[in-house]
Amino acid sequence: MKRTSLLLIVLTALPLSYTATAVAQFGMFDFGDKDKTPKAKIAHFKIAGPLRETPSDMGGFPFLQMEQPSSLKGLLERLKKARSDNSVKAVVVELQKAQLGAGQLAEIRDALASFAAVDKDVFVHADSLSTGTYALATGASHISIVPTGDLWLVGLYGESPYLRAMFDKIGVFPDFEHCGDYKSAHEPFTQTGPSKESQEMTDWLLDGIYGSIVDMIADGRNMTAQKVRDLIDGGPYSAEAALEAGLIDSVQQRQDFIAKLETRFGSDTPIVTNYGKKDEFEVSDNFFEAFAQIMQFFNNEEKEHTEPSVAIIYVEGAIQTGSPEQSLFGAAEGAFSTPIRKALDKAAKDESVKAVVLRVDSPGGSALASEIIWDATNRVAKRKPLIVSMGNVAASGGYYVACGADTIFADATTITGSIGVLGGKLVTTGGWEKLGINWSANQRGAMAGIFSSSTTFSDKERAKFVKYMNEIYETFKGRVVAGRGSKLTKKIDEMAGGRVYTGQQGLELGLVDRIGGLQDAIKFAAKEANLGDYEIRVIPEPPTIFDMFSPTKDKGYAHLAARFAPTLAGAEPFAAVLSTLSKVDPIKVRAILHTLRCAELIHKEGVVMMMPAEIVIR
Repeated sequence: MKRTSLLLIVLTALPLSYTATAVAQFGMFDFGDKDKTPKAKIAHFKIAGPLRETPSDMGGFPFLQMEQPSSLKGLLERLKKARSDNSVKAVVVELQKAQLGAGQLAEIRDALASFAAVDKDVFVHADSLSTGTYALATGASHISIVPTGDLWLVGLYGESPYLRAMFDKIGVFPDFEHCGDYKSAHEPFTQTGPSKESQEMTDWLLDGIYGSIVDMIADGRNMTAQKVRDLIDGGPYSAEAALEAGLIDSVQQRQDFIAKLETRFGSDTPIVTNYGKKDEFEVSDNFFEAFAQIMQFFNNEEKEHTEPSVAIIYVEGAIQTGSPEQSLFGAAEGAFSTPIRKALDKAAKDESVKAVVLRVDSPGGSALASEIIWDATNRVAKRKPLIVSMGNVAASGGYYVACGADTIFADATTITGSIGVLGGKLVTTGGWEKLGINWSANQRGAMAGIFSSSTTFSDKERAKFVKYMNEIYETFKGRVVAGRGSKLTKKIDEMAGGRVYTGQQGLELGLVDRIGGLQDAIKFAAKEANLGDYEIRVIPEPPTIFDMFSPTKDKGYAHLAARFAPTLAGAEPFAAVLSTLSKVDPIKVRAILHTLRCAELIHKEGVVMMMPAEIVIR
C-alpha cells in the first residue's frame, strides 16, 4: 500500500469538522500556548526489558496504538535534554526488569550521575534490583525500593553453553580450526567445557567487569571498594535490610513515593511520563497548517540536510556479508556489510556531515564483511574525523571494523579485543544415519568437497584451509598494527591470539583511546570537527511506520524473524525440549540459540572473526 492511499484512509477516519476540541478528545495533539513560560515539571523515565542500540522512528502513530521502541541513543538524548531544561526540577527513573549490557549500564549510570553538576536530584524507584541495575541506580541521588521488595546484590555469576555432547547425541561432528590459543569461539561446539586458556580469559574478564561494578557502587554510595565487596558477599537483601545497610535511601510504596515528591516539589508540579519522546502528530490547531504537516509526514522522500552534523552509523549484531531482508519495525538481526558500507560512503561524501561516530556493538562475524566495513571506514577517515564508540561488546570482527578510527571510545566494562580467526564446519552424516537416510556424493575437482557436511576435512583440505585462515589472521593483526601504531603497549602477538579484554584493560594495552560512552564520543567528534552548533544524524535514517508500505525504500535493517540453525533447532525432540526450557530458564535458552546462530554463520561464511563462547552473566 502506498502512503497516499493510507493518507486517504486516515483522513477519512477524521471528523469532517476538524476542530481542536474533537481531536483533543483522543489525547493525540498538544494545542497549548507555545509562548507561555514553561511550567515546572518532573521528568519520568522508565527502563524496562532490553534497550536496543540502533534507533527506530516508529512512535507517534496513535491509530495503530504503537509505542516507540526504546534505544540507548534515545534515552541518553532525553536525559541530556532534561539536564539542560530549566523547567525540569527533578528526574524519576523507574527500573522494571531492565535487561542491559554492561556497557549500557555504565553509560546510563554516568548520565544519571551528571545531574549532580546542574543541582538536580535523580530519584530511582524499583520493586527489585539486581547487582547490575543497582550499580546503575547508584548514579542517582536517591534510591527507593517498595516494602517487601529486594536487592539482589550478590555479585556476578557467569555461565557458557557447550553443545558437544548434544551434537554427539544427534550424530553431528564439529570439525574446526582456529588461529590463536585464546580464540575459543569453536569450543562450544568441539568441547564439553572450557580449555585452560578460555578459563583464564573468562577469569580476567569477570574480574575486570566485577571491579568496575564495585567502583560504580563505591563512588555512588560513598563507600570504600572493600566495604562494597563485603556487602556483596553478604547479599541478597530485603528492602528493609538494604536500607539499614546504607545501600538505599528509602522503602516506599509507589503512591507514597509520589506523595513525597509532591510534598517536596508541589502538587501542581506534574510528573511527565513521556518526557522528551517525539510526538509525530503534535500539529497546529490551524486546519491548513495541520494539513500541511500531516502531508509532510506522509512524504517518503529522504530529508535534505544542510546544517553541519555529526553522523552516527551503527554496527550492531553479528557482522555478515550482503544486505538484510527488509524489516517492518527496524530491528536488526545483524550488521550487514552492504548497507553499512553505503552509509559510510554517504557520510564520507555528504558535505553537511562534518564528523562520523561509528557505534559498534558486535561480537564479530564474517571476515569478509569485516574487511568491507573496515575499508569503508578508511575512506571516511581520509576526509573527516572518524570516532568509534564501543557498546557492550566490540570484539573480533567488531574490533576489526573499529581499529582504523582516529579515536576509540569504550566503556570500562565493554568487551573488546579477540583478535583471532576461526572456521570449520559441522559434519552431519551421523545425524542422517540415525534417521535412516544415506547420501551419495560425487565431485569434480580435488577441493570441491572442502565444505561438505558429509565428511571431515582431508589432510590436504585441512592444510589448505589452515593456510587460508592464517592469511586472514595476519591481515587482521596487520590492520590493528597499522591503525593503532605506537599506541599499542605490547607486541601484537602478545595481545592477539583471540584474547578478550574489558574496555579498561583495552585502554591499558592501547587498543582503546578513551573511556566514555556514546555521548562522549559525539561531543569529541564535534570538537575534532570544530563544530559549534550541530545536529546529530543517524545514517541510514531510522525507519518509520510508513516504510512498511514502501518496500522499495531500502533502509538497510534486517528482518525480525529468527534464522538460526534450522537443521539443528528444527528437530522435533530438540525443539520440544527448548520450548519447555524456555519457560523455566529463558536466559540460558537465548544463549544456546545465540550459539547456534554462530554455528549457522560459520556454516555460511566458512571463516569468521567471532567472540568466544556466549557468557550468561547474572
